[in-house]
Amino acid sequence: MRLDKTELALVGLAVVLMLAGTLAAPGWLIFLITVALAKALVVQGVVMQMKAGLVSFGQGLFYCVGGYAVGMGGQFLGLNAGLVLLALGVIAAVVLAMVLGLLLTRYREIFFAMLSLAFSMILYGVLVKSQELGSTDGFNVKAWTLLGRTIEGGEQATHTVFILTVLTAATVAFILHRFYRSAMGMTCEAIRENEVRVEFLGLSPRWINYANYVAAAAVSALGGGLTALATGHVDPDMAYWTTSGEFVFIALLGGTGSVFAPFLAAIVFALVRTYAIEFLPNAWQMILGFTLLGIVVFLPKGLWSLFTRRAVAPVPSSSPTNARTGGVRA
Repeated sequence: MRLDKTELALVGLAVVLMLAGTLAAPGWLIFLITVALAKALVVQGVVMQMKAGLVSFGQGLFYCVGGYAVGMGGQFLGLNAGLVLLALGVIAAVVLAMVLGLLLTRYREIFFAMLSLAFSMILYGVLVKSQELGSTDGFNVKAWTLLGRTIEGGEQATHTVFILTVLTAATVAFILHRFYRSAMGMTCEAIRENEVRVEFLGLSPRWINYANYVAAAAVSALGGGLTALATGHVDPDMAYWTTSGEFVFIALLGGTGSVFAPFLAAIVFALVRTYAIEFLPNAWQMILGFTLLGIVVFLPKGLWSLFTRRAVAPVPSSSPTNARTGGVRA
């Protein structure tokens, strides 16, 4: 299997991140990047739908499902294998997406956005009213294991979740890169540009969007599960509308030009918010607002466009034309 430049870069960056995180980076930075990469997986789900012309304002639904599945698997089912808990979250999200997708993929534009948000808020309301799940406070994730080794907390847990998150993020990005270059991935972009013409080709935009929606739910649930393992806690705010809005914010910040874009944007977002809260605790939302405004005005295609700009060759001047005939003078 031949790897292109993007895939080689994914492998190289994953190795560099794991080495730097294990050998040099302080604990607080490792934790920040871990959560940022986990959230970037949810943003990948948002971008998958944006490439098909749909904007989900309710991706926090699957982020929350993935997180709560990890917490509830240990709390009520007695499961403690980290990979099994992550798989449980993905399965739960896929099953839910297969049901909701039958309705949501019938709609487009603002209707899809608002319906996706509505279902996310329904889950938030259910969790807030559930005393068994800690209501508004949520509950802690129990100690879990990875390859038979118990992960309880402290520096060991921080490094373990970091490595697991980097490997998962690189694998998902690798698969998505291949997907975007496949026939179905290109068809998603064709649906965004002209859905009617795709139908004339004998394809079904609705069912392609349905498959894309379910896949995006699985990726987002992975992000939620990794966040739960990293923070050791889950709460209903994972499904709240501001969380879903944050994912759309990061998607716009990074752009849709590459699988790297959500990861870059998520890390930049986390750093900006962290330092904004530290230095301007009462106005950090304003800083984020100005950041997004600057990106929209100066980099409408997102931060990744900084890496894809190419010098435009000057257009050669045309030869003098004959005023009387309009032809080109020899």
